[in-house]
Amino acid sequence: MSEKNHYIVDLKRLPIGTHSFDIQLDDDFFASLEKSEILNGTVNSKVTLNLREEDFQLSIAVHGTVFVVCDRCLDPMPIEINDEQEIFSEDEVVPDETGKTLDGKGTSLDLSWLAYEIVTVNIPLVHCHQPGECNKQMELLLHDHLCDEPDPDVDADK
Repeated sequence: MSEKNHYIVDLKRLPIGTHSFDIQLDDDFFASLEKSEILNGTVNSKVTLNLREEDFQLSIAVHGTVFVVCDRCLDPMPIEINDEQEIFSEDEVVPDETGKTLDGKGTSLDLSWLAYEIVTVNIPLVHCHQPGECNKQMELLLHDHLCDEPDPDVDADK
């Protein structure tokens, strides 16, 4: 593993067999990402890597809470994350003397990025607090701007 990022695993340096890694994605991790919808949070991940002669299998379990912006009131809101995914390599990962696999790709895996990807697919497309949990001031503003009268242009088309 690299000193710079201890969640990057170099497959060519690991012995064949099963390896386990505990990863924590925290506020610093989420802050370091550009254009992430996640404001902050804490997610614990357990990664099991089964490295075989010609391929590998990953099991990644993620559990924790992340915070995103509510689409309605714009306040942070928590989202619970609880998922487990299996990832299988499709190509041979046996490196040659240059450290490249037969398909020309490198032999490193960024486990923190894989865990992050699982977190992001567990975030709903619409981020809204449960009814009654939004910022009360914003709810009043939204209510003041609701249009309760029928649109005359829509009625004229009928």
